[in-house]
Amino acid sequence: MTKNINVALIGNPNTGKTSVFNELTGLNQKVGNYPGITVEKKEGICKLPRGVKAHILDLPGTYSLNTTSLDESVVVELLLNKNNKDYPDVAVVISDVENLKRNLLLFTQIKDLKIPTLLVINMSDRMSKKGITINLSLLEEKLDTRIALVSTRKNKGIDRIKELIADYKNLSTKPNLNASVISPEYFGRLQTVFPNEDLYKLWLVITQDVNFSPVDKKPIKISEDFETKSKSELKRLQQKETIYRYKFINNILKETYQVDRTKAKGLRAGLDRVLTHKVFGYLTFFVILLTIFQAIFDWSSYPMDFIDEQFAAGSEWIKNTLPEGAFTNLIAEGVLSGIGGIVIFIPQIAFLFLFIALLEESGYMSRVVFLMDRLMRPFGLSGKSVVPLISGTACAIPAVMATRNIDSWKERLITILVTPFTTCSARLPVYLIIISLVIPEGRFMGLGYQALALMLLYLMGFGAAIFSAMLLNRVLKIKSRSFFMAEMPSYKLPLFKNVAFTVVEKTKSFVLGAGKIILAISIVLWFLGSNGFSEDFENAEDIVIQRIENEGFSANSQAFIKTGIEDFNLSALALPEYRDSLQAFNNLLEEKAKVQEIASYKLEHSYIGYMGKAIEPLVQPMGYDWKIGIALITSFAAREVFVSTLATIYSVGNDEEETIKNRMAAEINEQTKKPLFNLASGISLLLFYAFAMQCMSTLAIVKKETNSWKWPLLQLAFMSTFAYLISLIAYQLLK
Repeated sequence: MTKNINVALIGNPNTGKTSVFNELTGLNQKVGNYPGITVEKKEGICKLPRGVKAHILDLPGTYSLNTTSLDESVVVELLLNKNNKDYPDVAVVISDVENLKRNLLLFTQIKDLKIPTLLVINMSDRMSKKGITINLSLLEEKLDTRIALVSTRKNKGIDRIKELIADYKNLSTKPNLNASVISPEYFGRLQTVFPNEDLYKLWLVITQDVNFSPVDKKPIKISEDFETKSKSELKRLQQKETIYRYKFINNILKETYQVDRTKAKGLRAGLDRVLTHKVFGYLTFFVILLTIFQAIFDWSSYPMDFIDEQFAAGSEWIKNTLPEGAFTNLIAEGVLSGIGGIVIFIPQIAFLFLFIALLEESGYMSRVVFLMDRLMRPFGLSGKSVVPLISGTACAIPAVMATRNIDSWKERLITILVTPFTTCSARLPVYLIIISLVIPEGRFMGLGYQALALMLLYLMGFGAAIFSAMLLNRVLKIKSRSFFMAEMPSYKLPLFKNVAFTVVEKTKSFVLGAGKIILAISIVLWFLGSNGFSEDFENAEDIVIQRIENEGFSANSQAFIKTGIEDFNLSALALPEYRDSLQAFNNLLEEKAKVQEIASYKLEHSYIGYMGKAIEPLVQPMGYDWKIGIALITSFAAREVFVSTLATIYSVGNDEEETIKNRMAAEINEQTKKPLFNLASGISLLLFYAFAMQCMSTLAIVKKETNSWKWPLLQLAFMSTFAYLISLIAYQLLK
């Protein structure tokens, strides 16, 4: 019979804990290279020798069991609660060979809880380069445990970890230290009042900061008769405990851990002097961002054009192949057009995630966190706030959750409230298609105008977050004080498998997550756009034909015919024999224009048309028509739905094999008789999406993290109002 055991992976940030988890379980998880990336436990199954099956938990990175953040509270609560179904049979502490002294603080604390604990020393491949030697057998003896020397980069030592986990019953549970020596009198009173409780576990329960998480999991209730110490006194005792533990660790490492300083010196110090410099550091980061945005446009243009053309051709093929009817129209105009409106952006989103993964894997992202702390402090934030703000470029939801590693509640709340200003990948489809329509393709000093516009939008989002943080810092009357500590991991070449997995998984998550919403909304939009209840909808063909005879074609149709004739004339110059067929070609264009006008008239008088007309007065001053208004509303489900909504609306009743970009470019504003997507309306739209709270999932996670509807509703009201006013002003100034 197979036995199941619980295994907890615990360690400081940047020790490669999640990489060990990947190797043990075969499950793919995000591997980051800056503190706080793991904000929730992850779990998987690992088959061990002797028929043992291990349930592996990858717990949040923590520096010690002296809780100062939500991340650390998650770890402490699990280790103190034997009734928790995930309570570990064995704890595996992951350490970094270059930072063993600091990592062993956490190890000794866990071992003192009398949990079977083994030590994994990761990144052993760096020992020779850094001049490190370890007397492994003596270190095992001094720490009274078993040790696995591991290199996840070279896939060495994983089998050793599995063997030690399977043999966990033979691990010593004897504490390394007697923590009561820091205050014998106080611990003596504790033992007298609670004779049946473990003293060190009791000490952690008393000192655990209850402000960070619920206390219902605490296994021990402190008696009201016990004379408790003040918070400042407890902090001083914690400091004494830390000093006591480091003395113990130093004595052990003097005998077991040696570093040849002549080999340890390398390129890192020189790079850090540049990358964290108060001038060159920011300049380097700015250049890196410029390069990323230029590459996003240049590298992805060809696959994007190919995808767009294939979806347009696929829609046309379905209409020509399947029998005419509602089902065919649903597939061609609803499902395919809606999904095509988002799939086209896969190349650019994949490139964005590629660059983010490279920055994280290389160790550079931690330098950015350190660098930005100087910038954040005057606005009520710290370098820790940069982690959520930067991870918000992927998605605001995990970014908001990443605020759990911020120990100050005021800083954490401010970071939660301003993070949605950061441009996430869901905004990227909106930005890219609008920029391609209204920003010219010229270059300045080798950099494309479109890439510069995209970078400017990212910087504006970040600027809005900083400005809002400054306001909140002054308005919120919350007393708080915090200290910033950032770890600088060693530089390393990114692992191809980690980068590749990050790109694939993040892109897949984006497409599948958005795809469900898009598919549902596309079907609803197609139905609302293909059906109506009025006589205008039912008699659209007769009404439009009569109107064309009396008033001529609409501005959209006139532009369509004019462009078609100009294209014909250009080809006729090369082929003179076709010039005589210009009249026949003109008749064909007019027939197609008539069909398009009928489809447009039906759409305007469909269910969705009346809904759009109802909100048009609100969006018209911003330069939008009712179709864009509908897209703004549906995109509240997810920002990227904006493009797929327009793709669906423009394809309803349209028999032309055109890409979504061409259809948007051909739209004419019936009032101004000019292209609907011009510089003024385009800039207005870009600004609206840069500042608006267009994601209901983000609202839900803000409610969860703040435990109140007050903050997300205030967030929604402020961001929406701010976005509307900025967009309105921009259009009125530029039109």
